[in-house]
Amino acid sequence: MRTLCASTLIGEFFVIGFAGLVAMKDPDLSMTTVWTVSGVAMLLCLLLCGVVTRPWGVQLGWALQIALIASGFVVPTMFFMGAIFAALWWASVHYGRKVDEAKARFAAQAETEHKAA
Repeated sequence: MRTLCASTLIGEFFVIGFAGLVAMKDPDLSMTTVWTVSGVAMLLCLLLCGVVTRPWGVQLGWALQIALIASGFVVPTMFFMGAIFAALWWASVHYGRKVDEAKARFAAQAETEHKAA
């Protein structure tokens, strides 16, 4: 699960950075505000890569997905991009867990066969 989720988060890191560049063109937003919010979100993406396997890591990832969708109120394209990344996040968590379960099953089976031999 960690690999799939981390890949999604790294993709989000770049998308958030590009969205920050687009948001800078809004005359109502200061550059400081744009890059503070974007920087915190980008940092959160990186930190989540390391803690996604903890019980609260996935929930924090979902909060990030909601925030990414909500950023569409500032950069309208982010409604679409946020939805895409939320779907990728779901797939990463769902299929990542299945892969982890299969790996554990194969490891247990290999250990049982090794002991029997």
